Amino acid sequence: MLKSFSFFCAFVLYCSSVFAQQINIIPQPLSVTEKTGNFTITSSTRLVVKDKKDNATASFLNAYLLEHYGFKLIQVTTDAAKSITISSGQQGEGLKASGYQLQSGMDGVHIKGNSAVGSFYGMQTLIQLLPTEKSTALIIPALLVEDQPRFAYRGAMLDVGRHFFPISFVKKYIDYLALHKINYFHWHLTEDQGWRIEIKKYPNLTKVGSRRNGTLIGRYPGKGNDNTMDEGFYTQEQIKEIVKYATERFITVIPEIEMPGHSGAAIAAYPLLSCFPEKNTDIPATMISEKSKLELASGRVKLVQETWGVHTDVFAPTEYTFKFLEDVLDEVIALFPSKYIHIGGDECPKDAWKKSEFCQQLIKYKGLKDEHGLQSYFIQRMEQYINKKGRTLIGWDEILEGGLAPNAIVMSWRGEAGGIAAAKENHKVIMTPGSHVYLDNAQTKNRDSVTIGGFLPIEKVYSYEPVPKELNEQQAAFVLGAQGNLWTEYVANPSKAEYQLFPRLSALSEVLWSSKENKNWPAFQVKMISQYNRYKIWGANYFEEKK
Repeated sequence: MLKSFSFFCAFVLYCSSVFAQQINIIPQPLSVTEKTGNFTITSSTRLVVKDKKDNATASFLNAYLLEHYGFKLIQVTTDAAKSITISSGQQGEGLKASGYQLQSGMDGVHIKGNSAVGSFYGMQTLIQLLPTEKSTALIIPALLVEDQPRFAYRGAMLDVGRHFFPISFVKKYIDYLALHKINYFHWHLTEDQGWRIEIKKYPNLTKVGSRRNGTLIGRYPGKGNDNTMDEGFYTQEQIKEIVKYATERFITVIPEIEMPGHSGAAIAAYPLLSCFPEKNTDIPATMISEKSKLELASGRVKLVQETWGVHTDVFAPTEYTFKFLEDVLDEVIALFPSKYIHIGGDECPKDAWKKSEFCQQLIKYKGLKDEHGLQSYFIQRMEQYINKKGRTLIGWDEILEGGLAPNAIVMSWRGEAGGIAAAKENHKVIMTPGSHVYLDNAQTKNRDSVTIGGFLPIEKVYSYEPVPKELNEQQAAFVLGAQGNLWTEYVANPSKAEYQLFPRLSALSEVLWSSKENKNWPAFQVKMISQYNRYKIWGANYFEEKK
């Protein structure tokens, strides 16, 4: 009798654990009500989609099932028994436009979104209910889920300037964002170390600016140069392909064209953009490639930068430079439908401007206080042009220096002070402090690879609260959301990029999507047991703390 009772208890515990695994949804929904029973998805299950605006959602689900479970569903437009039904614009009393309701039970699954994007997010929740073992019979529990995002802006950035990533990985990165209900992809396209977007009016930007003769070995100041060419850029047709791919996943692509600093690759292509076009690019003798040494010796002046950090050769605020940037932005704006255009604005040293006779005269002529005022003049002039094109400028928090451009959105990365100051001046803010959301930092104190140097464990990402306590309710409304950033000085390939992303992207998704009340670190840790298995299904590289 005792033996039978023990077996019964073990069986109950086993069933409970299996069931609990199935409802480990990340990010945590607004509400989850467990029901009795379950539903099994097989290749004979019909996928009912009556409105073509939900076709992208259906396509994503079928592609996911085919890739990870080996089968897909037959899509139909009429009601069917024991089916998965996706519909938009029919549900959501009290929910936002991007909210949804998911009901699963013995008769099937019904996803009702307040809009097409709401249905898409409901489908992502359905994916989270699928088992983490490959099977042709996918059992999901009976549930009622009602859900909506906390923040309108839920972002992630990929730097392709330091290291170029193929279009196949950019698409995979976008898929990872979609699976985590992230809706903005910030694409960092230009840097001192590489220009990655085709601009037809200025072919040297890719002919010259996308090619780096070598790269620093190890963490700065490094151990010499690897003397290996790093090159690559995206054609305008590829850019259109990426934008379309993201749009089908309800993700907006925000392009970033750096100015006035971090502009070394553009200057290498067009030296007249520099305050001192006749002066050689400064690369220390211990860090420069052999090919670049030969090119400098043969008379070349400007090089694509081969080391990391902040460099003093920045855009000169001349009419030539402004015309160049306006021409570049014309082509960028034509490629990206995003209402936001990111212009960088960070880490612009003022050394060249201080030494430039032209810049000093311009400061006096414009009645500016100093070089910080000159940066403000630069940013405000570009903002006027971007606004004239019907778009809104985003810049890193240095755009506050010397006076903030009137309509600009501040992306606060040097802590939260810049975001707090901007919100108090009634400017919209995106929080992205390096302390909590810089995914290029190490995930363990005993570093297992070369990283930028900081330490950012998953629990610290999860602990982040995007609305600072210094803001009152009215000011807090200016915080649009937050963003995780993956800088790539020490991330040279897709495998390392995934390793830096996971599992921290999962924690970030719950920070951005879930209500404060629904966040729970112990519960999240339990959910991560299933999520690690899901990474394995995806074939993704990831970090997991050794116990």
